[in-house]
Amino acid sequence: MDDHDHRMRKRGTIVLIGFLLVAGFFLITEHTAHFFGVLPYLILLACPLMHLFMHHGHGGHQHGHEPNQLPTGLPANSNERAEGESR
Repeated sequence: MDDHDHRMRKRGTIVLIGFLLVAGFFLITEHTAHFFGVLPYLILLACPLMHLFMHHGHGGHQHGHEPNQLPTGLPANSNERAEGESR
């Protein structure tokens, strides 16, 4: 009986995959115009989502330095010149 259950489960999985493939095909072919109409909004939505998930809080780029200490050679103010830089 266990072998019978295994075969039925495998057959059910194959049927489910086939159904999902057919449904996906019809969704893609019948709703392409809707998808292309929404595509600009999806791209605009992707920008802030990538900003949130890819920057990781902006504070993790110090690589072993103290939080209040700048690495040597960098100016404390962006208008100042770095050490050894000519004017």
